[in-house]
Amino acid sequence: MLATVIPMPETVLLPVEGVAERFPVRRVYCVGRNYAEHAIEMGGDPTREPPFFFQKNADNIYNGETFPYPPLSSSVHHEVELVVALSGGGADISVEDALTKVYGYAVGIDFTRRDLQDVAKKMSRPWEAAKAFEKSAPVSALVPAEKIGHPQTGAVWLDVNGARKQSGDLNQLIWKLPEIIAELSKLFVLAPGDVIMTGTPAGVGAVARGDKVTCGIDGVGTLSLTVA
Repeated sequence: MLATVIPMPETVLLPVEGVAERFPVRRVYCVGRNYAEHAIEMGGDPTREPPFFFQKNADNIYNGETFPYPPLSSSVHHEVELVVALSGGGADISVEDALTKVYGYAVGIDFTRRDLQDVAKKMSRPWEAAKAFEKSAPVSALVPAEKIGHPQTGAVWLDVNGARKQSGDLNQLIWKLPEIIAELSKLFVLAPGDVIMTGTPAGVGAVARGDKVTCGIDGVGTLSLTVA
């Protein structure tokens, strides 16, 4: 094994429900505006817009009970999403073959510095500062597809301090799971360890320090945390 001039960075590992082994994260892809009502509330047109993608860093993914409110922002929004974890990959994957690449599913939140994102949009700049900050992607334990299949329907919801803020259903996804994987593989060579956040329903909004955030997807799992 080759020596390194600095210590090797730690691999991000996600828990898997029911087993001691963990899932190593390679890359994190996110789908933008993939629910019609959310596309509308963000100023998009769901009847015309092709899928678009952005990325978070692998070490933005974590499984914990707190979310540290990030600096340089006064408007951090919650976005609950179905998370897909891949055990296979490739380029130009067909829609018919796409789900064979899936290891399992989880519930995640794509926390977003909305004020920074709004500025980036106006100035035609990248979104990384708004999306790829520390612990911006909390994720529940993964559930293998061999246990739950490939969910096509199921309520997607998020509460803040007990009040329902986001509510939707997986059947409302504009681009379905096989299509997401197929389209993404046209742009990137996918590989085992890749994670895809599939979009959020309408109702995104700001969180504040001390808020209790609870979310879930029927048939997949739940995730609870406190904004620190």
